[in-house]
Amino acid sequence: MTSDEDDDRLMRVNRANWDARTPVHLTSRFYGVDEGGDPARWFAPFEWEDLGDPAGRDVLHLQCHLGTETLAFARRGAASVTGLDFSAASVTAARGIAARAGLEVTYVRANVYDAVAALGGRRFDVVYTGKGALCYLPDLTRWAAVIGELLRPGGVLYVAEFHPLLNALGTTPGPGEGPELLVRRDYLAGSGPVRRDSTFTYTDGPAVEGATESFEWTHGIGEVITALTTAGLGVRRLRESEELPWPRWARMERTATGWWRLPEPRVPLLYGLLVGR
Repeated sequence: MTSDEDDDRLMRVNRANWDARTPVHLTSRFYGVDEGGDPARWFAPFEWEDLGDPAGRDVLHLQCHLGTETLAFARRGAASVTGLDFSAASVTAARGIAARAGLEVTYVRANVYDAVAALGGRRFDVVYTGKGALCYLPDLTRWAAVIGELLRPGGVLYVAEFHPLLNALGTTPGPGEGPELLVRRDYLAGSGPVRRDSTFTYTDGPAVEGATESFEWTHGIGEVITALTTAGLGVRRLRESEELPWPRWARMERTATGWWRLPEPRVPLLYGLLVGR
């Protein structure tokens, strides 16, 4: 089996896992779908500062899952909004959520690597992705080439993604260690996919039924930027933020923005990357 064939196999495993996660996420307090929460709560203020007003622009949200963030672009007056995800269950759920909200969003089921063909060669003013998306992609060079084909001249990509330092931190103490957060996992790529097998996801709710296995890939910020610049895209802004939209660890404190941060010392937990064509 070639490396590409192995990657495709692992992504099919992930797709089955996200199909199984979707009914749990739909009823979770974490997403609050039944509560009709404001989708803007998933965005840091700096994201809108970097992106500018989406009104009148064609927007594509890659790896959109339930579309909780996708809806924010429709509410802000985008000319058209499209969400793409490889999970059939997620796309079906996202369509129902948008319909109940009375918002016009087109959802397409496809692997992100197949997005150009799945979207019929359409190009967009804004491509948005992140917050737990890139770790499910084995090949960022291939991903960046797809982004280049999806953007119109003058278009922008915005990646709002969990900082690789966040993913490297862990709380499980070793012998003789206390409860402090320590670097437990790789920050940089190179060790291959990380296999996980869990009956519970990052949300509240019941156990996942069926496909519990998944795989994630580590991508440092340097790898992300190199992939995009190699594809001919230019970096316009990079931000690192100490805040997350939910308290990943019990010791986190709520900030004036309504998001959460760790006590001192300050470390980056999220980054925002604006790239232009």
